[in-house]
Amino acid sequence: MKSQARVVIVGGGMMGCGLLYHLAEEGWTDSVLIEKGELTSGSTWHAAGQCPSFIGSYNMAKIHHYSNMLYPTLEEKTGTYVSWHGCGGIRLAYTETEVDWFKRVAGIAANVGFHMEVIGPDEIRKIVPYLGVDGVLAGAWTNMDGHIDPAGGCNALAAGARRMGAEVIRHNRVMDIKPTADGEWNVITEQGNIVCEHVVNAAGCYGRKVMEWVGGEAPFINMLHQYFVTEPIREFVESDEEMPVIRDPAASCYYRQEQKSGLIGVYETAQGTAEEAWAPDGFPAWESESELFDANYERSMPHLEAVLKRMPIWAEAGIKRVVHGAITHTPDSNPLLGPAAGLRNFWMCAGASIGIAQGGGCGKYLAQWMVHGDADINMAEFDPRRFGDWADDDYVRDTSFEEYNRMYALPAPGLELPGGRPRNTTPLYDKLNAKGCVHTLAFGWERPKWFSTDGREEDYGYRRNNIFEVVAEECRAVRQRVGVLDLSSFAKFAVTGKDAQGFLARVTANRMPRKDGGIVLTHALAETGRMQTEFTLTRWAEDDFYLLSGAACELRDLDLLTNAVEEGEDVTLTNVTDYWGVLVVAGPKSRDLLRKLTITDLSNQAFPWFTGRQSAVADILLRTLRINYVGELGWELHCPISKMAGLYDAVMEAGEDFGVADFGVHAVNSLRMEKAYKGWGADMTNEITPIEADLGRFVDLGKGDFTGRDALIRRKAEGVATQLVYVEVDASDADVIGGEPLYAKGKVVGVATSGGYGHATGRSLAFAYVDPVFAAPGTGLEIAILDERRQATVLAEPAYDPANQRLRA
Repeated sequence: MKSQARVVIVGGGMMGCGLLYHLAEEGWTDSVLIEKGELTSGSTWHAAGQCPSFIGSYNMAKIHHYSNMLYPTLEEKTGTYVSWHGCGGIRLAYTETEVDWFKRVAGIAANVGFHMEVIGPDEIRKIVPYLGVDGVLAGAWTNMDGHIDPAGGCNALAAGARRMGAEVIRHNRVMDIKPTADGEWNVITEQGNIVCEHVVNAAGCYGRKVMEWVGGEAPFINMLHQYFVTEPIREFVESDEEMPVIRDPAASCYYRQEQKSGLIGVYETAQGTAEEAWAPDGFPAWESESELFDANYERSMPHLEAVLKRMPIWAEAGIKRVVHGAITHTPDSNPLLGPAAGLRNFWMCAGASIGIAQGGGCGKYLAQWMVHGDADINMAEFDPRRFGDWADDDYVRDTSFEEYNRMYALPAPGLELPGGRPRNTTPLYDKLNAKGCVHTLAFGWERPKWFSTDGREEDYGYRRNNIFEVVAEECRAVRQRVGVLDLSSFAKFAVTGKDAQGFLARVTANRMPRKDGGIVLTHALAETGRMQTEFTLTRWAEDDFYLLSGAACELRDLDLLTNAVEEGEDVTLTNVTDYWGVLVVAGPKSRDLLRKLTITDLSNQAFPWFTGRQSAVADILLRTLRINYVGELGWELHCPISKMAGLYDAVMEAGEDFGVADFGVHAVNSLRMEKAYKGWGADMTNEITPIEADLGRFVDLGKGDFTGRDALIRRKAEGVATQLVYVEVDASDADVIGGEPLYAKGKVVGVATSGGYGHATGRSLAFAYVDPVFAAPGTGLEIAILDERRQATVLAEPAYDPANQRLRA
């Protein structure tokens, strides 16, 4: 066994082998995969092998589609048996809201490139004559997917990687992983040690054990999942055509043909019916492999009975085999794919609940990230650093069980589950709850979403619903009077030291503030020029800076800043997120309100837009920033979080004469869309540079060298393949969410990234990336909202206050 390698992957299941294959394809052939048993001997070998195209996430749909295009070619590429069954799939809908979801996913399909049709019950019966369709409103028919033999696919990926020069070592247990003095990793195995630049945890069910060695976290649990294989079915024996995979939310099952038998996989829905494998330890012994559990018919019987009603040809068949094994499950059902927090060059490729379908695509895009510094898709929803210390064992267990129980439930927009809640709360949490606040979770923070002032509960769906007017009233309060919002969820960093200014100038793309109190909006880029994050940067002194970024960016941005400090630089980084609370006070009456509480001069001359001041409000010392994300005169009041309740009470009391009102982030989205403010993670991602995102005014190419500058200069000279545009949509009763396709002359020419209804302007608005040919103001396009083509017009300026007069008021 070699003693040096560029990459060591721990784990030889579908995820690890998928990554090894794609690393080799990207040219990193000095990669070694170490498996303690046989390849596939964790969860892969006993998986049912489903490979659906249908999935509600735009970026995950790209992962699935790539896998489904790769797997049918693997046997020819590698000479290894794969057994791809391209039988397609049909998901059933029982409610109109589920049908809306199907229409939305059809728009994602048009952009991603897989075939999908929303078909009626008669069409379903034509494809599957023996499937009962009573109560079924529609089906989502995807004919480019199917299922694969998991062991065959995994071994084919490993064989392909070997052919390209990568190495696979089986029957070699990793015993420990330790950092070396020079910043590399020492992987200690039964057969010797390998020193490497990069380590990847692809250990599946054992992933938490691997993270214990390096002091990291793996927020997932191992769930017990079982599927049942029937005796041979006469109709299958007599037919040469294979039925598609059926996904049935009423039964909470997938079912399909398995050779000439039937196969039924169950996701139990009743609370307390799902089980955690190897509880209470949470992961198997490191010596364990190829482990299965005894069948549990009682747990799954109601679901089996529901399937047999839909498939009466199976009703008399006996069960000949039960496969009951462990699968990993994260709190949001997405895999852990990317860097582990606080560990340089330590990556995760684990936690996939449908790892067979995702193994190929996860391997491709993680390999891109490792080799090139960026992936070609937005990786934020898979990045392991989307979870922080707030995702403790109780939270992970509660939410993962919840996700498992709802595997086939409708993921309606805005619906948030109660498991593990509340998490991080500010001193305002109970006060706001008493006023009807509905909170949303933002990187563990409970953040106001909207206020139910009359006790109503939201009817979740894809169309404007019963809180549409409630949010409109919150928007009117901000536009016409003054609104207050707890936004303590911002990530916050102090950057100090004599080299702090030079460090930040090198790490970010915009010019640095020239004066104390100056604020700039700036972006950190990769060497490729692609955007990594967005900071609001305030200079308190030449050696003292305060950075704000999105809540979900906290650990990613801390890693970015920490890894950028060069040896010998006098720079101190401090994560002050939990120390500072933030209260937004915004609206045309905000200055009048705050003048009642502070002696600080709030005039334009003394306190201009985009400046910060150390001040006192209601006798509380705080940092006051004249910025906001809603496009009105206003301030962010940053105070010690322990003082939040007193500050809020004083602001609300002083605001009574001005009609002060609470508002939430639903209103923020409406207000920011009217101002054409781009959103991090949607309109700005790791996929694009500031040039495509129309952010050139926040890049100073003349200030000297900074990370990504050379790549931006090249991109500017070469031109771009896509351009962000701001459009008005002729919408009816539904607005853009993101992922919708844009059309010109009947062809897909772009994709929407975010949108919403502007309540002050009465206009439905959206951002989209389109072919630059269609980016000129006034260009007419079509956008598919719930599969209905609506007119969209490219706008030249924000729909609200394009001259920023209100901000500067």
